[in-house]
Formats: sequence, structure tokens, C-alpha cells
Amino acid sequence: MTKRSKADWLREVYSRSPEREARFSTVSDMEVEPLYTAEDLGPDFEERLGFPGEFPYTRGVYPSMYRGRLWTMRQFAGYGTPEDTNRRFRFLLEQGQTGLSTAFDMPTLMGYDPDHPRALGEVGREGVSVASLADMEALFDGIALDRVTTSMTVNSTAIVLLAMYLVVAERKGVPWDRLGGTIQNDMLKEFIAQKEWICPPEPSVRIVVDVIEFCAKHVPRWHPVSISGYHIREAGSTAVQELAFTIADGLAYVEATTKRGLHVDEFAPRLSFFFNLHNDFLEEIAKLRAARRLWARLVQERFGAKNPRSMMLRTHAQTAGCSLTAQQPLNNVVRVTVQALAGILGGVQSLHTNSMDETLALPSEQAALLALRTQQILAEESGVANIVDPLGGSYALEALTDRIEREARDYIARIDALGGMIRAVELGFPQKEIAEAAYRYQQQLERGEKVVVGVNKYRLPEEPPIEILRIDPEVEKIQVRRVRERKASRSPARVRQALAAVREAARSGENLMPSVLDAVRAECTVGEISDVFREAFGEYRDPAWI
Repeated sequence: MTKRSKADWLREVYSRSPEREARFSTVSDMEVEPLYTAEDLGPDFEERLGFPGEFPYTRGVYPSMYRGRLWTMRQFAGYGTPEDTNRRFRFLLEQGQTGLSTAFDMPTLMGYDPDHPRALGEVGREGVSVASLADMEALFDGIALDRVTTSMTVNSTAIVLLAMYLVVAERKGVPWDRLGGTIQNDMLKEFIAQKEWICPPEPSVRIVVDVIEFCAKHVPRWHPVSISGYHIREAGSTAVQELAFTIADGLAYVEATTKRGLHVDEFAPRLSFFFNLHNDFLEEIAKLRAARRLWARLVQERFGAKNPRSMMLRTHAQTAGCSLTAQQPLNNVVRVTVQALAGILGGVQSLHTNSMDETLALPSEQAALLALRTQQILAEESGVANIVDPLGGSYALEALTDRIEREARDYIARIDALGGMIRAVELGFPQKEIAEAAYRYQQQLERGEKVVVGVNKYRLPEEPPIEILRIDPEVEKIQVRRVRERKASRSPARVRQALAAVREAARSGENLMPSVLDAVRAECTVGEISDVFREAFGEYRDPAWI
């Protein structure tokens, strides 16, 4: 029997059987072939693939993956007062959630106390309001900090919120070396995508490096930064752009920290990542595999890492909020399930599944529970956690992985040519690339080339309303009153002295973390410490690259 090539097969089949579309592509508009075979894998395939737990970690960072331990189920939660969110935390833990993830409101993210005029109308609405040490204590009241890992999604004020968490642990008698968790603390992606900043890029990265350095020496189990592609994708990037800009951000942090004098192996094992999980099943799995391989290779090539843990890309992932629709919101349960399955088959270490009502409001308790149950059903009933990297070796998946890695490397080379990621951000390079990708996708939606069920196809004339969570306006009054009472009850001299120490550390270049910790112990607020940063480093203004 004569061996047929892929080209022969395609020629024979497609000469008599036309396809239903002129062109097939992923959500990111990556054109895909009708069939993949061993011919698409090229030489050195086995070397690129490797075994799970071994360099270049294509098949996962741990040898046994979910057969040894399931991923951490870390639902993002936060609204209203700290007491409101504490109740949600306890509810989710009682229902089987295995890690905490905190959503802060906009004033907390931007460094304003609830009584600041710019906080008006925003307190407790998109997350929990935390301005003082007392708020942080109330948020984690009754929760054993040494027995649960906590993730905090905050960036420009990350150093302050981490300091508050450490002082809460201190007061509970929990040693810092027993604290596990993550603070997002990724300022570069803020300038690229999310737009929640205080200071310009250079001092913002300096603060990130201060946290990395401090945690490497004093909070050894903590992840001091979660390098985040999630928001880059939510802003409209392609999967390749998400991967390339995230890895480039990570390289920028490693470079800045090694310039501080630390060897890469002293801190890289505690760097973590955060990726988005969109609708295109195979593209998302391939992206996660490419991410691990690319990071492992670049950290070794560029920084001479020796410790295998420095080269392991460990990641949290969240299903794509931007993919959810207000139309026919029950459909979102299906989208989230597909996306979560891609994350699991992609080998993530922790996972958040969005609630079906998140395009309308913060999650109701019922919707949050259903999102958690989605993870639990996949973990306990589907069987996908029982085989390590069950899709490894798939012709299509491996070819997509190779392609995504190659195209992401091309992007990183362009960023290098501009002078690195900080300079690329200052020039607006990633911002413009993402904007163009988002525009192309919107055009495809409007032309019907990409389908969103219930939005541009299969619409219903009328839709029944669903129950949503509404934040009581009283929350803002409570938080304003509380922060004013806290400020009135402190020692003014101690507060002045503590803030002066933060100001001096900012000016001198010494690590900010010790002085911020002392300021928190003196009960300085998020807004007061952020004001020192504004004064010392200046405020950033969006140059509007579009």
C-alpha cells in the first residue's frame, strides 16, 4: 500500500466535498487547517513535548498533575462592606471552595478612601471596600490565614493591601512564613489594558520589585506578583498577544529584580501567572502549553536560571468575562463550562469560573454557587482529572502550540527591539496592537463572520429577567463613617511620622515595604499612603494611544 501524504488526502477529499465556510479560524482569527497529521509536527517533536513535570513543561509543571492534587478552586468574590464579603467567603468555603480570591472596589484599586470625592458612587459596588487595617481584619475575621491561600486582585495599591494582610496575620499570631497566596501586583498590564494606576510606569515597576524583593526574604510562600494576561485578553487582544505581552511583562520584572542584585533563582520560583480562558477550546489549551514552554526557555536563555522551579510557569486562570452575554444569560453557563474544561486540560494550578450573571451585576449567591459547582462537576464527575495531560500528542493541539509559541516569540522580539516592555508601554505599542485586534473582531461580529449565540444569531424576541445582586447604597455611608472614625481615633503624631518614613523611602530608593508596614501599623489608610506615592512619583495620565 502506498503511503499517502496529507496533501494527497486533502486533494482527494476536497475535490468532491466542498466545505461549509470559505475560511475557518479561531476566536483570535488564527486560520486553521482542516486536518493535522504527523507532518505538521516537524523535527524534535518529542523534545518539545517532553514529560509532565520536566523541562520545557509543555505537558504540565508537575509529574502527576491532578492525580496528585486537584487545582485550587478560587472563586473571585467581593462586594459591599468587609463583613458582606466575609460572609460570601465563608459561604464559598463551606460549599467546597479551596482558596480565597478577593475583588476590591474601584476606590481601593485606585488608592482613594471612601470619603474622597472621587470615591463617590463607587464604594463597595464592584468589589469590597477596604481602606483601613480594621477593614482588612473584618474581611478575614474567623478565617485561618495559615490554612487557606488568599489571592488579592489589586495592583497600584498592592503593596498597601499586602502590608495590611501581613499585619492582620501578625495580630493573629500567624508567622509570615506560613502565609500562602498571591497579590496580583502587575502594574505593566495596567498600563497595557486595565487602566487602574497611580504613578507612571518606571516608579510603578520599582514598587513591584520592592514587593518581590521583600517577599523573597520575609514571606517565602507568598507569590508577590501574578503576571496577568487576563485583562489584556479582556481588552480585546488575540491569544497570541495575550501570551506575548504577558511573558514580556514577566521578563521585564525579572530583569528589573536582577538589576536590584537578586539572582533569578532567589525569586523566580515564586512568580505566578494569570491567564484568560476564552471560547476557542483548542486555541486556549494550546496557549497554556505554549506559555509554559516559552517561559521555561526564556528564563533559562536570558537569565541563566538553574533551579527548575524558576522555569516552571504556574498559573491561575479565569473564564473570560468578556465572552459572557447579557442576552440569554443562562447560555453563559455553557460557555463557562467549555472555558473551564480548556483550563483544566491546559494544566492550570487554580481556576475561577465566572457566574452567569456577571454581565449584569456582581454575582448573586445562587449564580456564584453554580459557577463553583461547575468546577466541582468537572473535577469529580467528568474524568478529565484522572489522566495526566490526556490531549498531549494530538496533532492539531501540538501544531497550534508550536504556532502560538512561534508567533509570541516574534512579538517579544519586536518588544526587545523597542527597548523592552517598559519602553514599549511608554510608546503605546501593545496598547495599539490590542486596539487593532479588538476592532477587527468587532467587525467580524458585525459581519456575522463570528457567531455569538443569542447576540448576532439565534436571538429571542423577549427574554425573562433573572434575579441579580444589588448593592445597598447604605454601604457607602457605612464605609465613609467608618474611615472618618478611624482617622479621628489615631495618634496624629504617629501617623505623620509613619507617612514621612514612606515619603523618605520613596525618595531615597530604599525598599518601601518596611515603611508601608509601619504606616499600616500606625493605622494609615490606603488613600493616605497612596497620596504619598502621588506626591513622590507623580500621577500618570492616559496618553490615549488610539
